Amino acid sequence: MKTLKSIFAIIMLLLTVTACEKDGTDIYLSSPEGGALTATSSDVVLTKSLRNTIVLSLAWTQSELKVSDPSMSAPNVLQITLQVSSTENFSGKIAESSESALSKAYTGSELNTLVKNVGLTAGSASPAYFRLSVKTGDNMQPVYSNVVKVNVTPYNIDMSLGYILDSKKVDTGSSLASITSNGIYSGFLGVAGWYNFYMIEGDDTTWGNVGLDNSAFACSSDADKWNFWFPGQTGCYYTVVDTKAKEWSAMYISSLKVSGDLAGNMTFAKDSDRWTLDFTATEAGTKTVKIDGTGLQYNHDTSTDDTKAITTIVGFGGTSDNVTFGTTSSEIQVNVPAAGKYSLTLNLKNPKKWTCTAEKPSDAANAVSKYLYVSGADDNISGGWTFDNFLTLYSESAKAYEGVVNVNSKWGYKFFTTANDWTSNYGMADSGTANAGSIVAGGSTNITAPTAGLYLFDVSMSNLTYSLTQITNVYYAGFNTSGDEGGNWTLAEMTPSGTTGIYTAKVTLAGPCKWGAKIYINGSWDIFFGGSNGTLYYKGDGMEKTLGAGTYTLTVNLKTLTYTIQ
Repeated sequence: MKTLKSIFAIIMLLLTVTACEKDGTDIYLSSPEGGALTATSSDVVLTKSLRNTIVLSLAWTQSELKVSDPSMSAPNVLQITLQVSSTENFSGKIAESSESALSKAYTGSELNTLVKNVGLTAGSASPAYFRLSVKTGDNMQPVYSNVVKVNVTPYNIDMSLGYILDSKKVDTGSSLASITSNGIYSGFLGVAGWYNFYMIEGDDTTWGNVGLDNSAFACSSDADKWNFWFPGQTGCYYTVVDTKAKEWSAMYISSLKVSGDLAGNMTFAKDSDRWTLDFTATEAGTKTVKIDGTGLQYNHDTSTDDTKAITTIVGFGGTSDNVTFGTTSSEIQVNVPAAGKYSLTLNLKNPKKWTCTAEKPSDAANAVSKYLYVSGADDNISGGWTFDNFLTLYSESAKAYEGVVNVNSKWGYKFFTTANDWTSNYGMADSGTANAGSIVAGGSTNITAPTAGLYLFDVSMSNLTYSLTQITNVYYAGFNTSGDEGGNWTLAEMTPSGTTGIYTAKVTLAGPCKWGAKIYINGSWDIFFGGSNGTLYYKGDGMEKTLGAGTYTLTVNLKTLTYTIQ
């Protein structure tokens, strides 16, 4: 039917034009022209770091039908297709894309995928040939533009890992593994309750949740996707993202028990994805242990409903340097090099290789610093560079810090890992802006300061990146919520006080709230603080779950990350 419509449209156009006469002269419609094609580069070397950068652009002249009488014109009914092949005569595999504009730009990721699809090999420079195909209908013979040759060196796309991104699509340093690169990724993640995330594959396909209500644990890579979100418990989850079935699952493991030569309950460290059990060895030797536990399985059928979660027995086995996971446990032999104090450590961070070893207690000197200092951001207020402003660690694995600073800077600012140590500075890398960018140790360039105002800083020292969000409004939500699905959350705006960073609100409670309340920045569900015992925690659990009925005054201080409710 589509073909018939195209033919009919062309016939009507021909009849219309050729039926016209001007002073007894027939008027004719010509065949289309192929257009002239050009490229911005003849050699492109691709790397993973260029995946989001425009690396090649093509442009062409307008293809059009022409009328023999220059005083008349024909409508544009042409079908224009950009073709790419690894052979100059286009006898091999061809990739095509329909085009309506007069140019095409490729990011590194897009070009890498395109040339590999037509047969180019990673790590080798090979020619890719581009041309335009122009025709007036599906059954019409096309005409072609000139052929443009571009030598492209693709990079290898590793589909064995899926990288976990936070709600702002920033790399967290955590990942899931697909050992056979079959699109099914699995591994252990330590997360807070209701943690939101995305997952990006090696080819830069980003996965999230289907953007529909009542669709938890359904996967989508569409542009309108939502975040994935975990159930409400904080801790260890065995996580599987199946991009083929377009579903994912999360098994919450609340506890693990060790038996054998060692016995006891292990402790989980969320930010490092490690389970540990401290013990003292009287001599060198081998400890034979078994590790068992119980999990709660959440999936598309159960949603995040705790009452529907499936109780599942879990266990670990294998060897100390290649631990396995399943529904039963087996003996693991762990080497103890000498007498002394140790931690039996089940390390689940690397999804391709889980280990169980006896480790010495962590050296405090190697611990991740709790604070990252911001100096120079308020020198137009304080009169100089101080270490009064600092960001707080919220993810040890990503070495990620956040904090709120009242910015009013003359010359820009830098980050410092140690208070009063001017040599511990990080400056701005090339192409950084006031809102986001990369940092470099000992960088001589100050980070560009934004316009004066209150800003939330989010810095990853693992990825050496920073981003700023100006705080324009502050809201709370979550009071008077109940039920397994969390109730009806409604954002209520708080009132700024006379002191920068302090906001207040009157809150009337009907009784305890199951999930607690959170503080939301600029009305975004992705930028929030939870809290407990008067302290706010970036992306933390809900605060004040047990308050009784009554009217309260809620006060939050974003600069000191504290709150009161009276």
